[in-house]
Amino acid sequence: MFRQVAHRLLTRSTTNHSACAAATILRPYSTDVSTDASSGDSAFVEAWKKVAPNIDPPKTPIQFMEPRPPTPSTLPSKLTVNFVLPYAAELSKAEVDMVIVPATTGQMGILPGHVPTIAELKPGLLSVHEGNDVKKYFISSGFAFVHSNSYADILAVEAIPLDRIDPAQVQKGLSEFTQKLNSASTDLDKAEAQIGVDVHSALNSALTG
Repeated sequence: MFRQVAHRLLTRSTTNHSACAAATILRPYSTDVSTDASSGDSAFVEAWKKVAPNIDPPKTPIQFMEPRPPTPSTLPSKLTVNFVLPYAAELSKAEVDMVIVPATTGQMGILPGHVPTIAELKPGLLSVHEGNDVKKYFISSGFAFVHSNSYADILAVEAIPLDRIDPAQVQKGLSEFTQKLNSASTDLDKAEAQIGVDVHSALNSALTG
């Protein structure tokens, strides 16, 4: 009996996995999905009318979205970057030559025509290159979304221009957290001190590199 049940479960799991794999392969990129802001979410509107036919349906998020730029047939000369923080937009549709982000796997350069990628970001240096002009930021963490149409969306929890950071304060903080790490007696104290050491070490590397 156990073998029969196990065989059924394994067969069902394999079938479902194959279906999911096929769906993943056939799934279009986000830039291939059309965004018709005028029509909105037709399924939502139809469902709303069935429940409240005398009340106009509220607007859905899709109605506030701009149409996605299509994937170009030729390699564009510029990378379009959106660099967003919870409280501000540092860059909005800025056309640049390259962006280098501190991914958890290492520094990652993003050029026009980059393959679609999602990268988790760690504390480190983010640089935006446009000709001879280079803007540098220190970011705490976040994600970078690279799309097939040479658009890159960079979302950071915190970011500050590198030229606004005081090197003396960084060295002071690194020394203090190193002492806390050496004297920590609990796992919580060690974890908090280690985070401080890692962040200040990344700050120091960004300033001296």
